Amino acid sequence: MGMKSETKFEKLVTFIKDLYPEYEKVPLHAPVFLGNEKQYLSECIETTYVSYVGRFVEKFELEIQNFTKANYAIATVNGTSALHIALLMAGVESNDEVLTQALTFVATTNAIKYCNAEPVFIDSEREQLGMDPVVLSDFLYKNARIGDDGFCYNISTKRRIMACVPVHIFGHPSRTTEILSICNEFNIKVVEDAAEALGSYEGANHCGLKGDIGILSFNGNKLVTTGGGGMILTNDKELAERARHITTTARVIKQFDFFHDQLGYNYRMTNLNAAVGLAQMENISKVLSNKRKTAQLYADFCRDHELNFFEEKTGYTSNYWLNTIFLKDKSERDEFLQYSNSRGVMTRPAWTLMPDLPMYRNCQQSKLDVARDLADRIVNLPSSFRSNE
Repeated sequence: MGMKSETKFEKLVTFIKDLYPEYEKVPLHAPVFLGNEKQYLSECIETTYVSYVGRFVEKFELEIQNFTKANYAIATVNGTSALHIALLMAGVESNDEVLTQALTFVATTNAIKYCNAEPVFIDSEREQLGMDPVVLSDFLYKNARIGDDGFCYNISTKRRIMACVPVHIFGHPSRTTEILSICNEFNIKVVEDAAEALGSYEGANHCGLKGDIGILSFNGNKLVTTGGGGMILTNDKELAERARHITTTARVIKQFDFFHDQLGYNYRMTNLNAAVGLAQMENISKVLSNKRKTAQLYADFCRDHELNFFEEKTGYTSNYWLNTIFLKDKSERDEFLQYSNSRGVMTRPAWTLMPDLPMYRNCQQSKLDVARDLADRIVNLPSSFRSNE
């Protein structure tokens, strides 16, 4: 590693340690508990309502509805299960195809396979890191047609292209309006993977609500956590009712009988998880404000030290779940990852591209030049709530 890089890296690591003086080893994104988490958990235990029956599940769903302005919110055990059900609600069936991006966490693609559908990978765009609507449009015009039944079909595979899953990477909103316009032209449903995007907006619209249906995640490393949990968002009453039914093992309530009218899933969030989530949401404004201040400090530092820091674009509001820099190439990325982690500062690269994983190696894909370049250069920096703010 050259002297110039070492000096640059040393200054950044020192800056990060100064941001988080409370940590001996600075984590990437630690959970923070600022309010009523213990009190609400104690209530669950005292009342014995610890499973998915209890007041906190409904209250947490209502809190998410109010915050996002969604008409309906259905709590699930994790974000992957939420996406699985969202895809089913969008009509995805066995042997269908679902368009998504190559640069995403594996859960996005796994949820597609849970439906026995086939993922098709579209390139990313540099401005906002999400699916590139230009590449999406080009792919569909070259590879798809509308059948006599009104559905979109892949010319080469003959499969129905039923849905498109854009992902709001690291909490940064993707260009959903443009993606939605293209998909509407081809009669393709849009399912937004907003797992990382609670508190992120395209214009005045919360991420997850521009498409037909969307999802959030409340994993332990998210901005708001329930330990493990997810949420389905929709403005469609029928979709919401079906999603709530199917995530509760499709049980039809009868006086004594245990009767289930279709294949269902045991995906409902527990009262324990929801209790934590409700307490977390009571401090959501404080957390979002804290994280935006942290992002601004990073942006100012990077500007002064010739580092390329990702900032939200005009017309979009990011929650800055993970703060991101772009290094020169994979070699410099790996040097910095080694340097920072060996000095007690946790940094991480982006994910391995989906078609580079063994189970998705044979999936159809567009050219992935931008996604490959981004994956080689992205580093995520520590982004936890700062208690010294």
